[in-house]
Amino acid sequence: MKPSLLLDDLLGTDLARPPVASSPAASRPAPLLANVKQSFVTRRATLRDAAGLATDRPPRAGDLALARVERLGHHTRLQLAGGRRSQLHVGDRIVVCYGHRYAPDQYEAEVPCGLEPCALVTAGGVAGRVVSRHPRMKPATTIRPEGLLCDARGVVLNLRRYALPIAHPSLPSQVPVVAVLGTSMNAGKTTTAAALVRGLTGAGLRVSAVKATGTGSGNDVWSLEDAGAHLVLDFADMGYPSTFRVPPSELETLLDRLLASAARITPDVIVLEVADGLLHEETAGIVCSNRFRSAVTSILFCAGDGLGALAGTEWLEARGLPVVGVSGLVTASPLAREEARRATRLPLWTRDALADPEQALGLAGLRP
Repeated sequence: MKPSLLLDDLLGTDLARPPVASSPAASRPAPLLANVKQSFVTRRATLRDAAGLATDRPPRAGDLALARVERLGHHTRLQLAGGRRSQLHVGDRIVVCYGHRYAPDQYEAEVPCGLEPCALVTAGGVAGRVVSRHPRMKPATTIRPEGLLCDARGVVLNLRRYALPIAHPSLPSQVPVVAVLGTSMNAGKTTTAAALVRGLTGAGLRVSAVKATGTGSGNDVWSLEDAGAHLVLDFADMGYPSTFRVPPSELETLLDRLLASAARITPDVIVLEVADGLLHEETAGIVCSNRFRSAVTSILFCAGDGLGALAGTEWLEARGLPVVGVSGLVTASPLAREEARRATRLPLWTRDALADPEQALGLAGLRP
């Protein structure tokens, strides 16, 4: 096989020719792209930039690839760039993005060394080699990469190319930032953040919501949008398919860029969610960073039980971080709530309480 194939060779469509501005056809997608499912994590990418497929180089985190579905596994639907969940079929061609994944309840995955068959490790379109999986999880959906998408110069398309421009200045100091942290994935962080957004917007405030870390997927973004946030941003908007294995200094820069971009709409408050648990290396790194300390005005900690709530809040308080309450799955049970309240001596916030405008304002330290 030739080391680099033009998409024209594969599908008979000349994407390398520059569009003619005066032609009505110039604004229409090329036939190749019209039949390809573009995944959510690649939503900012302009696929018209693709002029060929590179098959002679190893993928990197953030590289876009054209792949074919070989065998269905856990993920049977793909979250599309437009927000719809599309049923996958064997033989479907999809545009995905290589990335690492850290998910104790699902998959641990890494960017493979070559273009061999690999896995769809999120419904949002992140591709990787599965290193381990939770025993409750089905094997991942298998995909076969046809090549890395490259432009007319042979440069591989990467998410960084489509990142939001750097916002200046940085976040104004007067904008309160409420951070939502937790013991682990599935501790109730996104549900808590969405309920808080609901309460704050119900009070008439302009709210930006930020998902600072994690692996690219639409679920959390859509939850925050549905709750009423005026602007929702995540790490993929800055060119990262995942924040797993991103160095601490780079994570701090990422957080600064996200907060600065969130401030562009002059919000009254920013709700910031950090994925996974405090023992996760990247989570701990960003929470202990100077940028996090200087920006965050209050922290709501999510846990599944009283002991987790106690350990997590003590961990944060030992580092001088402003914990103002406990939320998450522990609040679903009256008995568990009382255990956590006695152990932490902090207020317990149910989803209904957070969604109440007056109580949400009190949590954020704001007035009506």
